[in-house]
Amino acid sequence: MAYDKFNVLTSTAYPLPTENVDTDQIIPARFLKATERKDFDINFFRDWRFEQDGTPKADFPLNKEIYAGSKILVGGRNFGSGSSREHAAWSVYDFGLRCVISSAFADIFKNNCLNVGVLPVQVSPEFADTLFAAIMADPKTEIKVDLPNQTVTLVATGESESFDINTYKKENMLNGFDDIDYLKNIENEISAFAETRPF
Repeated sequence: MAYDKFNVLTSTAYPLPTENVDTDQIIPARFLKATERKDFDINFFRDWRFEQDGTPKADFPLNKEIYAGSKILVGGRNFGSGSSREHAAWSVYDFGLRCVISSAFADIFKNNCLNVGVLPVQVSPEFADTLFAAIMADPKTEIKVDLPNQTVTLVATGESESFDINTYKKENMLNGFDDIDYLKNIENEISAFAETRPF
């Protein structure tokens, strides 16, 4: 699945300081039976966003108009724990988010995000607290995520922190490639190498 290239993203952010958010909350198990990738945006945090009758919960951050249109979610520690379902990463992307910032991620969720065009940015607990405080004080607070330079910056103050990312995944994000797109992009090189190998 090709996705939009990720270079530098400046956006407001949804704050979700809850710790240990697991993938069953991000996309409940009952929505994993889908045979095609659709409605994952609607069912993103379904049980936290909606009442049983489908009414949006007004106090949930992702439903608040003051954060509407944000491309970044700042989550609590250990974001994406639990089962390895790829659908959780799909729902993040389909909701319109391109970046999730947290002080700790579950490894499988982190890798699933990188495979579908969502940048997981791990920062220190102290910097995460700084971001939460800024967003709570002003919902229009902007965060700048610079993938080429691997930095995340609080625009209003200039406070910044660097983050790590696998080089291969970084190049894929910059080009909008998943693993298949990457192989297709070097198809000529693969064919040329194959010609040099004996049968």
